[in-house]
Parts: sequence; structure tokens; C-alpha cells
Amino acid sequence: MDTHHHHSHGHDHAHAIGATNRAFVIGVGLNLAFVVIEAGFGVAANSLSLLADAGHNFSDVIGLLAAWGAMVLARRLPSPRFTYGLRGSTILAALANAMLLLIAVGGIAWESIRRFTQPAELNEMTIVWVALVGVVINVITALMLMKGSEHDINLRGAFLHMVADAAISLSVALAGLGMLWTGWLWLDPAISLMIAIVIFVGTWSLFKQSLRLSLHAVPDAIDPAAVQAFLAETTCVEAVHDLHIWGMSTTETALTVHLIVGSEHPGNEFLHALAHELEHRFRISHATFQIELGNAGAICRFASPDVV
Repeated sequence: MDTHHHHSHGHDHAHAIGATNRAFVIGVGLNLAFVVIEAGFGVAANSLSLLADAGHNFSDVIGLLAAWGAMVLARRLPSPRFTYGLRGSTILAALANAMLLLIAVGGIAWESIRRFTQPAELNEMTIVWVALVGVVINVITALMLMKGSEHDINLRGAFLHMVADAAISLSVALAGLGMLWTGWLWLDPAISLMIAIVIFVGTWSLFKQSLRLSLHAVPDAIDPAAVQAFLAETTCVEAVHDLHIWGMSTTETALTVHLIVGSEHPGNEFLHALAHELEHRFRISHATFQIELGNAGAICRFASPDVV
């Protein structure tokens, strides 16, 4: 019985890392400054929608810091204790980000419902101008994070927060104009409640995906049945069992599998080629194969799909 291990490094080029770091630095700085400004004007204008947006923006600052910190930790080298390094911190950051947003949703929704029964006088033009500044800041931050968000749910969580914030700030500005033209003070808590709903809808998918990854589920982008079929159809392979696929981080996927071959070991070239195909077809960058000879007689205790 032979065990072969193949690890292909990801595509974390220094230029891409530097660009992402700059995006986080600028994004955190801009959003933190805006939180202070928006909260101050929210109090001055007596606007729940501005305060709700400021609270949401502050949760995004924490989320950006968590995502950034997780990316830094993910680049730490493996150790005898943490044999995968700290790559999994990106999954925990995405999960924490989603949970923080869901908590913020509850607070905003509660205060919005309360404000419906207790409307207050507002400074509508202050609401409009501050919210428009928020749109600009969030769009800038989202554009800087957009490039790396396609294949990384940690970055996607931060990107989605910025996109949601831009839409929310625009809604707040429109609500301010609506109150200015109509005098309908209920628009302020109504927009705040809408903000809560938008955040919840956008966050729920991120929460489910990051929770699944934290439990070592197969990443959503990978079809385990397709991987199983590909391995089973590979030349020299007679049977496949004990297949496991999980996310080491939000960007790297690992696989372990037992492959039953004929009477002879297929050789290292076969295993290297197989690992290359798994990365090319399924973006599985860390593959470990255990080779079992078909004529060995002994039955692997992991051959049953019910045994882990």
C-alpha cells in the first residue's frame, strides 16, 4: 500500500496581495471616518436611518478588519501543531462577518419597528447629503475589493457588505428627499426596516456557505459526484472509496481519496498528472492519494461509504 501526497500552490502573487492589502487599508480608513461623521450627523438630524446605516458601516469596518486579518494569518507557514498553517482563519472570519451582520439586522429591525409608533422631527437635507457621501465611499471600497471576490468567500463577504452599504446609503438619501417633499416621517423607519431586510437577504447565503465550510463540507463550487466519476473513469483506477473534499481556506480546497488500481503501482507520473487534472478541472489544489493494489486481498476498512 502506498500513499502519495501532492500539493500545488495557489496563485497568490505578490502583486495581487499588495493590491488587496491597499484595498483593505483604504477601505477601513474611509469607512471608519465615515462612521464617525454619519453617526454625528445622525444624532444631530435625529435620523434613525442614518444611525442604522452608521451602525451597519461600523460592523463592516470590523468585518473588513477580520477579513484582512484572516488573509494575513492564512499566509503563515505550517507548523508541527498547525499542519495546514492558519488558512482556516479565513473561513472563521467569513462566518464571524455574517454573524455580526445578522446581529446588526436584529437591532436595526427592532428600533425601526419602535420608531413607527414614535415618529420624530428630522433634518432631511442633512440626511440626504450625508447618505450621498456614503454612496461614494462604499462604491470606491467595493470596486477595490471586487477583483478578488469571485473565488474567495472571505473577500466576497467584504465586497458584498460594501455593495449593500452603497445601495442602503442611496436608499437613505432617497428617503430624505421623500420626507422633504411629502413630510412623511414614517419613511425614516421604513427605510431602516428595508435596510435590515436587504442585509438579511444578502447575508444569509454567506452565513450558510461559511458555516458549511467551517464544518468541512464540500465547497459549493465543486460537485463531489463529478469528482468521484472523474476519478473512477481514470485509466488504471478500478475503484474509488473514502473520498473527502473540504476547504482548507476560502480559496484552497483539499482532497483525500483511496484509489484501487491493478496489480502494480501506476507510478509517480500518474499521480502528478492526476493531481494536475484535479486542480485544472475542479480547482482542488491539495490532493492526497492512497494507492491500494487490487490483488492485495486485504479489504480497506474505509471501503464502506458509511465509515469515516
